[in-house]
Amino acid sequence: MRFLVTGATGKVGQVFIARVLAEPLLADAQIVALCHNRIPPAHHRVNVVHGSIAERSTLARALDGVTHVFHLATVKEDPDLVMDVTIKGLFLLLEAARVSKTVRQVVLVGGDAAVGHCFVDYREPVTEASPRRAYPGVYALSKVIEEEMMEQYGHQYGLNYTILRAPWIMEKDDFRHALSFGPDQFGGPLWDELIAPADNLRHAGENRVPLLLDINNKPLKRNFVHVSDLAEAMVKAIDNDAARGQLFNISMTDPVDYGEVAAILHATRGMQAVEIKSNFYSNTLSNAKARTLLNWRPQFDIKALIEAAFTYQRAADDPRKIWYAG
Repeated sequence: MRFLVTGATGKVGQVFIARVLAEPLLADAQIVALCHNRIPPAHHRVNVVHGSIAERSTLARALDGVTHVFHLATVKEDPDLVMDVTIKGLFLLLEAARVSKTVRQVVLVGGDAAVGHCFVDYREPVTEASPRRAYPGVYALSKVIEEEMMEQYGHQYGLNYTILRAPWIMEKDDFRHALSFGPDQFGGPLWDELIAPADNLRHAGENRVPLLLDINNKPLKRNFVHVSDLAEAMVKAIDNDAARGQLFNISMTDPVDYGEVAAILHATRGMQAVEIKSNFYSNTLSNAKARTLLNWRPQFDIKALIEAAFTYQRAADDPRKIWYAG
């Protein structure tokens, strides 16, 4: 087997490659890492191809002899790059894959921006059959187009595809920084947009935890997944007949309840909660299909996510990286 991984040096790419290299059942798998700027650590089973996914010549080199494609590369809120990289890049990748004599599966890691996550009101759990209702912005639009494009290549050409739709992806101490009132806050919403900046600074000094409220003034429920659980789902999908032509929500079984987060941090670390009102909607991204068809189970629940984030100690050679804003 020969795996092409786009976005190979990003948060998901690095963990997935390490997971493949450690799997005895995939001991014969070679990896092609398509890299634009950064390069992965050297390994005798990892081959690097430099270039852009939006270039046909680069894709031709990268796909040579490839049996499985794992498409992880993405772009956030940049209209020019979204069109040039995310949309054009996926189109060229699928065009090359469909005529390849060796490619037998294409796996896309998408995002719950395609269903609007906490910006859109769903009265029931969000399943793979729920309508795609993106929130405003080119990133969310690109997540819809990615899923639609993959499905159409399955319909039009019989391409064997699998879509793994992930919510906000956590690693290391990400979740702790997502809850920070300090300048090290990671992701959204930015507290300065919901409360006075002076209050934000005061809460940071008092080591408080935000208890984010939804539009109904109840603790917000928002979906997350740990990067290691996502990588495991990717491995589960490889050559799996149950994954052929399928879309799966890959998330924690229960959404993160900010009220429960506040209670746990108060009990374990003495942190006091601060209620913050928002116009977000609570929802649940159902992972029942993945649990049933892929026999996949997330190892991280809310308690494990909190404990892992708040006990993580960074080494001197492990600088904090913001892969994207969240």
